[in-house]
Amino acid sequence: MNEAMRTSALSYHARYHGKIEMHPKIPWRGWEDLPLAYTPGVAEPCRAIWEQPDEAFTYTNRGNTVAIISDGSAVLGLGDIGPLAALPVLEGKAVLFKVLAGIDAVPICIQERQAESLVRAVAALEPSFAAINLEDIAAPRAFEVAEALADAMSVPVFHDDQHGTAVVVAAALHNALRLTGKSEPSIVINGAGAAGLATTRLLLAMGWHRITVVDTAGIVYRGRKENMNRYKAAIAELTNLDHRIGDLRHALAGADVFIGLSTRGILTADDVALMNRDPIVFALANPEPEILPDLARRAGAAVVGTGRSDFPNQINNALAFPGIFRGLLETRARRVTERILIGAAQALAQLVTPNELSETCIVPRLDDPRVAPAVAAGVTREVVAQGLAQRSVTPQEVYQRCQQLAAPFRPTPPSGQGA
Repeated sequence: MNEAMRTSALSYHARYHGKIEMHPKIPWRGWEDLPLAYTPGVAEPCRAIWEQPDEAFTYTNRGNTVAIISDGSAVLGLGDIGPLAALPVLEGKAVLFKVLAGIDAVPICIQERQAESLVRAVAALEPSFAAINLEDIAAPRAFEVAEALADAMSVPVFHDDQHGTAVVVAAALHNALRLTGKSEPSIVINGAGAAGLATTRLLLAMGWHRITVVDTAGIVYRGRKENMNRYKAAIAELTNLDHRIGDLRHALAGADVFIGLSTRGILTADDVALMNRDPIVFALANPEPEILPDLARRAGAAVVGTGRSDFPNQINNALAFPGIFRGLLETRARRVTERILIGAAQALAQLVTPNELSETCIVPRLDDPRVAPAVAAGVTREVVAQGLAQRSVTPQEVYQRCQQLAAPFRPTPPSGQGA
């Protein structure tokens, strides 16, 4: 980040002392409303909820409220900067929840590094929230926390670095393969943290089986001893069907797809040249990608995506999580399943029409107003199909609801232009 951008970013955050605030949703007419908003009138919804807990969705905002949880151990490209320094990121996510899907999200940074203690702390928050979004928690602790919370809580637990990344990568890959005509691609995923392993699992579930995972110790393979954990060992049983051993360059030889969920500058033009003709390169390290798009294209890449908004094909979690949560909240689903994630990925991919599909358009733009409603509808369709909905609602109703809630935050078109 250059100095001008750094100064602008600091000024942007300092001007309002952060990016979010809380305000009442009821029309506040004055102190005459106090007996209804607070005591004595508030006792009546309390009694109703005591008698029937589901009435909390009627009388409170719980049904539209998500907790964004982080311990600050894996924040963006900054790494382990702690929970306090993670707060600006969580506030930013809360803004996206609201403006894209009308969801009230509360940042909660927890100063706790033991997985078991973190699980206890989050699980204790369940009465206040309809869903949990885990954010910026380092692997393998991220896997342990997500799994334990999914078992312990009766509300959906979604880890954006795992599930959100996997959904958007899957959608982008589906469209890149449509464009290039590659039907049985050989895929290399560089990075075996939360995002890398979750993406691998989802791509396998979607039918792409020729996957090789690489980490800092090289290719992940069955029986490897160095830098392994039980999650990598499980992935090793399902991937690397060619039984390759070696570093990233050994994995890339003859590959069709590179998916980088690792660190900046790790992929070179010579590495891209090792791949099959017209390779697909997703360099998703942030803020600096594994390889710059121009360099990858000059080396022969047919399609290049990054996580950044200043390059084409921004493969960003914000394309997924607002719509996914809108669908989960509207249906009151209790869990996030693999089929739900696939439904979200398919809905996102389908937004790029055959006429729009090109080497610079494999996913919709973040400012496309169709994205969150379409993903929410896709999630709803899968929740209903799996019998997981606790509330009767159709995909079309959820699409319209998401549109309606996000409408107040859409920019007003310049004078003389249509919406």
